Amino acid sequence: MKTSQLKNVVFTNGFWKSVSEINRNATIPRCQQQCEETGRIDAIKLNWREGQPNRPHIFWDSDVAKWLEAAAYSLQTTPDQKLLQTIDNVIDLIGKSQKSDGYFNSYYQQFELHKRWTNLTFEHELYCAGHLMEAAVAHYETTGSRTFLDIMCRYADYIDSIFGVETGKMQGYPGHEEIELALVKLHDATGNEKYLKLAKYFVDQRGTAPNYFEKEQKGVWRDCFSLPYFQAHKPVREQDEAVGHAVRAVYLYCGMVDVAVKTNDAGLLQACRNLWENIAFKKMYVTGAIGSCYHGETFTDAYDLPNEEAYAETCAAIGLIFFSWRMFQADKDSRYIDVLERALYNGANSGISLDGKYFFYVNPLACYPGGTLANGQRHVPRPDWFGCACCPPNVARLRASVGQYFYEVDGDTVYANLFNTNNAELEVGGQNVKISQTTNYPWDGNVTFAINGSVTFRLALRIPGWSREHQLLLNGKPADAKMVKGYAIIERQWQSGDKLELLMSMPAEFIYANPKVRHDVGRVALQRGPIVYCLEEIDNGADLNAISIDPAQTPELVNSGDFGGTVLLKLKGSRIEQWSNELYRAQPPQEKAVSLTAVPYYCWGNRKFGEMLIWLRSE
Repeated sequence: MKTSQLKNVVFTNGFWKSVSEINRNATIPRCQQQCEETGRIDAIKLNWREGQPNRPHIFWDSDVAKWLEAAAYSLQTTPDQKLLQTIDNVIDLIGKSQKSDGYFNSYYQQFELHKRWTNLTFEHELYCAGHLMEAAVAHYETTGSRTFLDIMCRYADYIDSIFGVETGKMQGYPGHEEIELALVKLHDATGNEKYLKLAKYFVDQRGTAPNYFEKEQKGVWRDCFSLPYFQAHKPVREQDEAVGHAVRAVYLYCGMVDVAVKTNDAGLLQACRNLWENIAFKKMYVTGAIGSCYHGETFTDAYDLPNEEAYAETCAAIGLIFFSWRMFQADKDSRYIDVLERALYNGANSGISLDGKYFFYVNPLACYPGGTLANGQRHVPRPDWFGCACCPPNVARLRASVGQYFYEVDGDTVYANLFNTNNAELEVGGQNVKISQTTNYPWDGNVTFAINGSVTFRLALRIPGWSREHQLLLNGKPADAKMVKGYAIIERQWQSGDKLELLMSMPAEFIYANPKVRHDVGRVALQRGPIVYCLEEIDNGADLNAISIDPAQTPELVNSGDFGGTVLLKLKGSRIEQWSNELYRAQPPQEKAVSLTAVPYYCWGNRKFGEMLIWLRSE
């Protein structure tokens, strides 16, 4: 479904209702507050002067744009006149500061207007433009007002006059991808084919010879930067391995899928499949996080997934959610939603505190607070903002629009992808279909769907990849369903009162990594349903690597009030006893039995900050 239909999926209870309320009441206001206090919004006025605090930065517009997008989508489900007036005031500032030719960038207009479009490789003009376009579409879908949309259409028209293969135009493309997918959204909102054509140009031109970035940078690169870092080392249709900056990569892949689907480009779509499989099968953490290397925030080699040194940027997990969603829409295969769900519950949710006010930029799978990471930084508690603040408003806009992923309508078929108590009203084959879900997912594997009205359609119900055993009952009797690409499909004339029950066994399981993942050989991780677990020092004491566990045991499930009704896991293990100050010795260490508590990974760091570990030594 489209984000314009967010109001048609209403969470009435459960996990995502709670998250949505926290996002609306805490995270979105925190992002607004920080954008105000750090000068990001004031920068739009173009009146900063030397000697003043908060000198504007090249990517500040994108932070404001993501907050605007989050706020707009939040208004679809919960109207708020005060918030609407606030975002309209900021939109008014953007309109007043926009140049007559359509250009808008608060940094370049104040400092280096004569240098606009001269450093596409490293600067963020097109990236910021893309986020502003996404925010404008969100505002239009929510309010019906074209004010912001028209501002961004003027900007897109100007960009179209600058870039392209035509004589006199620049043959460049963005160093930080984002505008590709944004232009497709702008096309969908306006029906203007120009924007789809421009998105296709940016996708097609990338990595072609002669290479634009090589020419712009005169062949001289610095630090870790090179053509693969920008996914510009070869034309996109020839790329089959995810390389370079992880966020840039998945944003590009989103644009590629969008263009492939809109233009019926089978070759481009196949390249997207190859890239998605490379990530999901060789370069993704068990949490759904991606981008393993601090140096450059990049992908590395296949199966290179260090834990304590993991970068695993929050924005990268969010980008993988966006990419996987688009691949599902193209192929209607549940494997894409399996990855989306893994990243959503673990890799993205870990990037924000339970109260919605503090954030992780990076999400390691092991934490030793006194340890120095690969880039010289140390593990620290979640701060309330960053100098490079891409992640907080990105989490906010993801959570504000998460309802779009629950259902997808394709012809006369409704795909039910994710689970949470909700009421949904969908347009299916010209019919109005009302579906209600009731569940305590992700803490319980039972989901009940109720159909309201006499309607005929196909319901395709996702059976998650983690589910080993399940039952499907229609009005209390085994349902006649066929499995297609991970979906149980039932086609019938539904009647009011029909009840479809999905009963999934949800035991805690020990997960093993491919032995090519050298960091996890001899170790196991804990997962229950879509939730990955970890040990924290506050529950289990320090030196978590001294602990080993027997994966033959069955962990005990414990309902906890610490984290708002989550399920914790109790299990047995052994701990190596401490010895004297000897660094090495010939005698084997002694071990003692210990009782352990595992918490959902996304909950870690919300109490006393300390050690954390996902992959545990196996006995």
